[in-house]
Amino acid sequence: MTQPKRIYLAGPEVFFLAAEHKAIVAEKKRLLREYGFEGVDPLDTELVFSDDESKPDRGHHIYRANRELMDSCDAMIANLTPFRGISADPGTVYEVGYMASQGKTAFGFSLDSRQYRERAGSTDQDDLGHAIEDFELSDNLMIEGGLCESGGQLFVADQPGEHRFFSSELFRRCVRSLSQTLTTVSLH
Repeated sequence: MTQPKRIYLAGPEVFFLAAEHKAIVAEKKRLLREYGFEGVDPLDTELVFSDDESKPDRGHHIYRANRELMDSCDAMIANLTPFRGISADPGTVYEVGYMASQGKTAFGFSLDSRQYRERAGSTDQDDLGHAIEDFELSDNLMIEGGLCESGGQLFVADQPGEHRFFSSELFRRCVRSLSQTLTTVSLH
């Protein structure tokens, strides 16, 4: 029997309260199973820290564990809803770049339907006089460009989800499109 393709689930959910994180991840994994995939959450790894391990060492330990999880996955779906600012969580953005650099398909979703420039104040420059990009994209051009080049895309909600950072319907659209993409790739 063939092992299901493993899909890395990137996003800011790792910072949510435990019950909130657990509920969202359970729904993501359920939807992925419907399409024959296995969802892999960054918190699926067992981390053991020594008592004398410094906070920076613990951070590097978590980085290596997450990188190993990404290495074990075939593709990813990233929650790119703006988090703690006008753009996606920076750790999640790094993970998108990491997966794309390995030639793995990356899809993303955002529950904020505004374009990046609108979230930045709908102006040409910020308060310091620095240019604000205007490419009519949902987020920074490098994020969307990376998704597209990997064979994926960014899905943007046209209505609120059941959670400020999650919509089952929007996530299902990602999974459906990922399934079609991976099927097309495996046929060639």
